[in-house]
Amino acid sequence: MSTDANTEKAAPKPRRASPRKAAATTSRARKGSPRAVTGSATRSTAARSASSRPTPAAPPDRAMGADSVDVAAPLDSLLVDAVFGPLRRFNPGMSGLRMAARLATRPQKLGRRVAGTAGELAKVAVGFSSVEPSAKDRRFAEQAWTDNAWLRRVLQTYLVTGQATKDLVGDAGLRWKDRERMTFVAENLVEALSPSNNPFLNPAALKAALDTGGTSYARGLRNFATDMAVKPRVPAMVDTSAFNVGQDLAITPGAVVLRTEVFELLQYTPTTETVRTAPMLLVPPTINKYYVADLAPGRSMVEHFVASGQQVFLVSWRNPSRKHAAWGLDTYVQAVLDAMDAVEQIAETDQQVLFSLCAGGIISSLTLGHLVNTGQEDRLSGFSLGVTLLDQSRAGLMSSVTSPELVRAAAAKSRADGYLDGRSLAAVFAWLRPGDLVWNYWVNNYLLGKQPPAFDVLYWNADTTRMAAELHADFLQLGLHNSLVTPGAVTVLGSPVDLSKVTVDSYVVAGIADHICPWASCYRSVHLLGGRSRFVLSTSGHIAALVNPPTNKKASYRVSDTTPTDPQQFLADNEPVQGSWWTDYVAWLGTHSGGSKPAPTSLGDAAHPVLAAAPGTYVFAT
Repeated sequence: MSTDANTEKAAPKPRRASPRKAAATTSRARKGSPRAVTGSATRSTAARSASSRPTPAAPPDRAMGADSVDVAAPLDSLLVDAVFGPLRRFNPGMSGLRMAARLATRPQKLGRRVAGTAGELAKVAVGFSSVEPSAKDRRFAEQAWTDNAWLRRVLQTYLVTGQATKDLVGDAGLRWKDRERMTFVAENLVEALSPSNNPFLNPAALKAALDTGGTSYARGLRNFATDMAVKPRVPAMVDTSAFNVGQDLAITPGAVVLRTEVFELLQYTPTTETVRTAPMLLVPPTINKYYVADLAPGRSMVEHFVASGQQVFLVSWRNPSRKHAAWGLDTYVQAVLDAMDAVEQIAETDQQVLFSLCAGGIISSLTLGHLVNTGQEDRLSGFSLGVTLLDQSRAGLMSSVTSPELVRAAAAKSRADGYLDGRSLAAVFAWLRPGDLVWNYWVNNYLLGKQPPAFDVLYWNADTTRMAAELHADFLQLGLHNSLVTPGAVTVLGSPVDLSKVTVDSYVVAGIADHICPWASCYRSVHLLGGRSRFVLSTSGHIAALVNPPTNKKASYRVSDTTPTDPQQFLADNEPVQGSWWTDYVAWLGTHSGGSKPAPTSLGDAAHPVLAAAPGTYVFAT
């Protein structure tokens, strides 16, 4: 493992004769207006281009690592579920019938499974079974599950039958799609039927009811009624009264220096005497508010990067309404170009680092493809992606339950509404990990009658936004056809996108426990992008992998500039490094952001005056 490769000086970039002027002229010529996007941008041709091409074949198993258990959650399937509801996947449909038929043709295997299960249940009944839950299973941490003979038998019965249910899926020898679907159904059914979810079996709930004279159950019923009255109709995960944006969160000093119909551009106040000449433009996802990058002090990426001497600009997306239904990928790519124009003028530079998070990374990757196609790639001195899924092949369950027909129906539904409600997408994300994100809070909120905890990341997660109908449709098609892996399969602003032609250096971050954009799928981005790539595998899941400051004593990461084809080989070759990847990224920025210059004494410039203090106005839109 090379831990000091990030200190290597980046190769110099060629300079243009009149960089900022040329860049602004080229990008703005596409839209015919000075700077603001008014929502009339034509739809991206992702759907039209991709629909004429076959879906690229999935790479061979070895490319993913034969033993990898990571599967992607492709955007098209997530956005279909956001329209029709995630619970549609609980219906086994024809997969269930095919499983029953397959088991009927394997009577010996089925008989052995039934006999083994019956034998173990007999041991449970007479108290001789040694079956016990994992020591890490927090659901059964109460001592009563072990000490009480009746509860112990209930628990052991659940564990035995639950394991048998899951094993039957493997016994059936199903095809890939059926196996993925039935595995999901079996695992979630077992999760839902856990005795810990039952108010009359959970010993902690019973004790709370006795201690409070039944008040805990009354509070739980009130919490249940409150949660089910509004979308996303899952147990609340956070105490939303504990935070205020602009007071507790998103408080890094800065200002709005550009406001368009689509976004506000924030520039942050330097805290060092000198700054790097090439600033960073941070592009957040369009699904939630931007301040995942600027949470509480000490946990803010923006704060950390500013303190390192980096000039930081950030896009704050507007929360679209029905009147913005026509905003598609072209609109959002143009918005990133508009932000880049402003950054170049304000910072008086011809290069910048583009750093994007989650779905924002898809938009920025398309922007990069446009820059490459129009000869403007040298406007970027570095390109960074955080938990972004570009290659959506090998997508496990999600691919197995998505079809072109469902995609068309989902797009039609959001077009009729004018947007996709972000609260619906929040429900989808919750049901991807029902144990942690549904049943855990079911017990806490309803059985114990407690309020959920106050946690900044979960507060941000609950602060959802809408997605414009055209962007929803474009993302659906982009995911369905996995268009970014095929050169020219998607076109934005008239540019066919070919990421293999990229030459700018990239920095790609993934989370080892990410259930939305699994790391092995994110890893494939380094082989889609041309140029030199540095891959970082952070601890934790989708958001915690990003919000992982140096103060987190448990943080670690694996990193390398060497990226073998097999992600499992990367895992084997690189040992964890204690600490936060933020420190490594700051060092990488140091080699990709030019030299130093005196920090600006004011924000904006004559053409981009300060319009409002950070966090701006769009972040408060509901």
